[in-house]
Amino acid sequence: MIMNSRPKEYCGIFGVYGHEDAAKLAYFGLYALQHRGQESAGIVSSDGREVTQHLGMGLVSEVFDEPILDSLKGHIAIGHVRYSTTGSSLLKNAQPFLVQHGGLNLAIGHNGNLVNTRSLRARLEDEGHIFQSTMDSEIIIQLMAKYIREGFESALIKALGEVKGAYSLVIMTQNKLVGARDPYGFRPLCLGSLNDSFVIASETCALDLIEAQYIRDVEPGEIIIIDDNGINSLKPFPKVRTAFCIFEYIYFARPDSNIFGNNVYMIRKGQGRQLAREYSVSADLIMPFPDSGNCAALGFAEESKILFEMGLIRNHYVGRTFIQPSQSMREFGVRVKLNPVKHLLQGKRILFIEDSIIRGTTTRSRIKSIREAGAKEVHLLVSCPPHRFPCFYGIDFSTKGELIAAQNSVEEIRDYIGLDSLGYLSLEGLLKATRMKKEGFCLACFDGNYPTEITETVSKYSLERSD
Repeated sequence: MIMNSRPKEYCGIFGVYGHEDAAKLAYFGLYALQHRGQESAGIVSSDGREVTQHLGMGLVSEVFDEPILDSLKGHIAIGHVRYSTTGSSLLKNAQPFLVQHGGLNLAIGHNGNLVNTRSLRARLEDEGHIFQSTMDSEIIIQLMAKYIREGFESALIKALGEVKGAYSLVIMTQNKLVGARDPYGFRPLCLGSLNDSFVIASETCALDLIEAQYIRDVEPGEIIIIDDNGINSLKPFPKVRTAFCIFEYIYFARPDSNIFGNNVYMIRKGQGRQLAREYSVSADLIMPFPDSGNCAALGFAEESKILFEMGLIRNHYVGRTFIQPSQSMREFGVRVKLNPVKHLLQGKRILFIEDSIIRGTTTRSRIKSIREAGAKEVHLLVSCPPHRFPCFYGIDFSTKGELIAAQNSVEEIRDYIGLDSLGYLSLEGLLKATRMKKEGFCLACFDGNYPTEITETVSKYSLERSD
């Protein structure tokens, strides 16, 4: 079976304070954020005294039903959808992660990846801390427990002051909701309101679904604490330059979301327009690989005046539990998701637009199906530069060996995939499309310049014991 070559995000997080149906709002918020994680889902709620939790493996719709949501009482709730990058795909690693310590309930949902997990975990274990999971997220809770006698705010500030890397967080106690973002602002996080309630979410599309009003982004390095006294904003960390993950614009975030100050849909169309300015390809039709290439393909078609068509039709009813074909049918897994419109393709010069090529395996299979459908020529343009360096901040390519562009030239990738031509958007063109300065983004997957010092590498399963 061909390995899925699409990159995966770490998680999506959502929090509600001050609503009688907090858990149900969290459920809908997670629905809107399902694209950020499909392995597990969870909600923790509180009525001010008792804390209730439900976690499960699978999609939001598979983990929750009406009776379960009715059991999650309270006016405070946090929710989480997960794809594992640190810690394996097990129920014990599902979030929100909940612990009890000294009469205090602490629950956390984390989007991102810490880069000093090994050293912190080793130190805490030497000090007698016992870990219940293999997640880097538990490091934050263990550090808070260490300092909790100094008060909740002090414990939180000290804990976050010791971790390094990417984190957008929702944290809940019996009577507080907290949102926090690392000083570099790698991952998005926003604050909204619904009547007299407050909402924290990874993306604004989650606010839209529950008809909450966007207030503002949680700022890089900011901690927001919401309780009966209202909202308290803390900015305890030294200011550093921002390092917004540019791949949020390229692939991760939903097109209808606004992140880092811009609308994702418009940014992606801008990438397509910039591609058209950088490349002149003789083609009869412009087509996207749905759905990831849709926006950029529209932008390219508008700029180039080449006819836009949907030459691949996506099957939207392929679930996670689809029965895998045998090895002799190894191409079947690709075809069941996307099927070419042969009548459109036969004898045509086709230019496909894609958002990225990570491992190349799925793209190769798709191009093969296009050739078999009768296309005369097949060209591919990618709306970002080649990924040549691993990510340590929450994307699931943590080694160079997973990246086809790290080992091969553009010409070699072209030949491997089976294309007549292949081109990538320049880094300068990508930045132009985002309308932001280079210094505001993390571009490490393209240029190898990491915003933080990388002293240890943590792969998806690296914290698992060999025994």
